[in-house]
Amino acid sequence: MNERVQHNRTHRGRRGRHRVVAAVATVTAVAAGVLAPTTAFAGGRPDVVQQSLDALVKDDGLPAALAAVKGRDGRTRTYTAGVGDLATGAKVPTDGQIRAGSNTKTFTAVVVLQLVAEGKVGLDSPIETYLPGLLRGDGIDGREITVRQLLQHTSGLPDYMEAPELSDFTTVQYRYFEPRDLLDGALAQKALFPAGTGWAYSNTNYIVAGLLVQKITGRPVGEEITKRVIDRIGLRHTYFPAVGDTTVHEAHPHGYLPSTPGAPRFDYTEMDSSMAWATGAIVSTNTDLNTFFTALLGGRLLPPAQLAEMRTTVPADLIGQGIRYGLGLQSRPLSCGGLVWGHGGTAPGYRTRGGVTEDGRAATITVTTVPGEVGAQHMTDALDAALCR
Repeated sequence: MNERVQHNRTHRGRRGRHRVVAAVATVTAVAAGVLAPTTAFAGGRPDVVQQSLDALVKDDGLPAALAAVKGRDGRTRTYTAGVGDLATGAKVPTDGQIRAGSNTKTFTAVVVLQLVAEGKVGLDSPIETYLPGLLRGDGIDGREITVRQLLQHTSGLPDYMEAPELSDFTTVQYRYFEPRDLLDGALAQKALFPAGTGWAYSNTNYIVAGLLVQKITGRPVGEEITKRVIDRIGLRHTYFPAVGDTTVHEAHPHGYLPSTPGAPRFDYTEMDSSMAWATGAIVSTNTDLNTFFTALLGGRLLPPAQLAEMRTTVPADLIGQGIRYGLGLQSRPLSCGGLVWGHGGTAPGYRTRGGVTEDGRAATITVTTVPGEVGAQHMTDALDAALCR
């Protein structure tokens, strides 16, 4: 979902600024190449990942943080900090399921690009070719917007998350939305800019991409994502929620909406994810997200030509961090050199940051509320530290 999602919509006034934005026993774990969390490596050096998670909880006041890091040695280490359920004080489940938010966009983009590889969709064809008459509004015309521009956020489509009915998530937690309902919320707004002349992160692009998948395949987008991506690479703890499914299926930390200082946080673990759909509905784990991005960058999901298109980026940096956006995939420089490729995601109650490097390192960090700007930067720093240690 929208990387700026906030319960109190503190960032709503910045629309003119384009945005980027998203336990097993020890013996068994080691045998599987997964190590239990540690506070120090050999020689007594502090584990910077555990330190980072502890700081997110202690200093930034986040209920919980959890991470999965695949290091240079090829092994994955999992970490937790904080409390998994504020009501009961339960521990954070190791590698628990989380709402992956806008990481879903990468899954959706993969399916669209697979259809491109199959000759069923033209990347530079107008969306009007496949969904005639769908996009019409103030400065909005589907005859001028290409499939590439949707995936790249250069379409100029306004964000449906800015619609009045989504101004307070507490009122729509269990409400079902048709994709057309979401699209209508966007089309009631004015275009951000003429298609192809700028960049702005808009969830509406991936609602349209989901409708495109359904039109071409004749099947629900969730089924196509499951068949073409989730099942294909064996993501055993990842799913696209069925209509009406408001739960998180496996062990998970609870997610909480941000609240005013001193006020109780609102438990938003359960929700009707139709408000996110092809732009942010997926439930996953940190380890599965690492597996997904590793498989994607490793060429297991797309032919070389389409993967190259996905990795062809445009500037998307509004905060001085060198961020660039491709087709459902973003890159960010690391302090130790090279790039991390991934996406990130925000859902009401969860924020995730992660990605993979060219040499196979991978890391994903999730917190169980939407942090403020300082906490968000600390998440970015924690990801950098995990990949650069």
